[in-house]
Amino acid sequence: MSEPAKKTRSVAGIAGIVAIATTISKLFGLVRQQAIAAAFGVGVVVDAYNYAYVVPGFLLVLLGGINGPFHSAIVSVLAKRKPEESAPLIETMTTLVGGALLVLTIALVFCADPIIDVVAPGLSETEAGMRIHAIAVQQLRIMAPMAVLAGLIGIGFGTLNAADIYWLPSISPLFSSAALIGGLGILALSLGENISAPQYARLGGLVLAWGTLLGAVLQWLVQVAVQWRSGLGSLRLRFEFYRPEVREILKVMAPATFSSGMMQINVYTDLWFASFIPQAAAALGYASLLALTPLGILSNVILVPILPILSRLADPQDWPELKVKIRQGLILTALAMLPLGAILMALALPVVRLVYERFAFDRAASELVASVLMAYALGLFVYLGRDVLVRVFYALGDGVTPFRVSIVNIFLNGLLDFLLTRAFGAPGLVLATVGVNVVSMVVLLVLLDRKINGLPLKQWAGIAVVLAGASAIAGLASWGSLQGIQSLVGTEGFAIQLLQLSVSGCVGLAVFIAIAMQLKLPEVEIFARRIRQKLGR
Repeated sequence: MSEPAKKTRSVAGIAGIVAIATTISKLFGLVRQQAIAAAFGVGVVVDAYNYAYVVPGFLLVLLGGINGPFHSAIVSVLAKRKPEESAPLIETMTTLVGGALLVLTIALVFCADPIIDVVAPGLSETEAGMRIHAIAVQQLRIMAPMAVLAGLIGIGFGTLNAADIYWLPSISPLFSSAALIGGLGILALSLGENISAPQYARLGGLVLAWGTLLGAVLQWLVQVAVQWRSGLGSLRLRFEFYRPEVREILKVMAPATFSSGMMQINVYTDLWFASFIPQAAAALGYASLLALTPLGILSNVILVPILPILSRLADPQDWPELKVKIRQGLILTALAMLPLGAILMALALPVVRLVYERFAFDRAASELVASVLMAYALGLFVYLGRDVLVRVFYALGDGVTPFRVSIVNIFLNGLLDFLLTRAFGAPGLVLATVGVNVVSMVVLLVLLDRKINGLPLKQWAGIAVVLAGASAIAGLASWGSLQGIQSLVGTEGFAIQLLQLSVSGCVGLAVFIAIAMQLKLPEVEIFARRIRQKLGR
């Protein structure tokens, strides 16, 4: 009995570390986005940055993100091996990945202009669009080295997590946000009153690009320092590509990278359609941060601790326990994301106003971003639920199945983008992604059911429906309390908006907790018991 208890405490401890570090990092990311909004609103500079960031951001999320394919592949292999075997393998993978991505960096520099043409063809139709295009090309060339940095950061994330070092990988994105905030501060202090709008746009574009690149450099450097101190490899070039561990990592990494890449192609598809809708790219960027900040925190809390455990349960004799962990991952995801999504839908406009509405960001911008945020909130559960299932396939050494599903999703996303933007405008781009994630999650569940000899899918679906109903009631409670407070104190002023959100959010959360406690789910009981133990200390 002592050993299981020890493991449970260990996973809970890891989740706590990841939650705190990720929360700090995400808060800095939110401040960064507030600074961008205040400086540029939803204008030319932010639109250009969103298009220029497509490829570097794609690579940073794809290769360098926590729970990305590089991170997942490294953890799945290193978690099964002794620490002293890690350094040569890490140095070999760093050499291999760094060399390949250096070639890609050079290509990005020379092909920046046609890349922006492909990403945003709608920009060529107006004079304002051409200005956005020129700024975006310049930004892309500056940020091109992020291709190499993305791969190195992803390897570093996986290496440190496999060695039970969780704090630094989770908090390191903070350095990226700090660099960009610092750059915007310097810009504000150095500008004179007579600067023209085109000059301001050009300088603003340079600051965003250089700040983003510097942030990625700092994020990688802090990881390298810890790796060296921990004996987990250095910058030494090592060409031992024949090692069986390298082949094992590539076996998971290659299809997983293509699979995740297919998902990021959906992001490109959204921006392709967004280039024909004024201010849509900027609105997507602002709304996605508000939705993905809590999602990113909870994603890391759920996925980072569970991935090494899933990898250790890949043997068929351990599949009964694996199924328990899959259920826990999905139910915890539903408990976290369904009420969050419902409450965020109810409070979307006041959330956007509180966070962004100042200086260049006006009420019209708030309404546009709020409509997009509501669409994001609708799909939070399926977004993270799909990720949980993908990680199960990775843990089983199967990166091909998610890849095949992702290929189909590209065509589905394009079709839904075409149909839903005609009906809903910018929010339709996000609704299309929600639809794709719903299909992905259902397909992956069916395939996983066949792969590991059966899952209680009807039982899990029933729980999800009940939790969705409870979340809808919670969302209505938040909306009702918001209307009541607004009728009493109005809607203007930071303090009033903060009061409205705090009270309305707490009302919705309290309603959901009251209903969830009646369901007698093991996951709810475990969570409540741990909270009571903490409060009783």
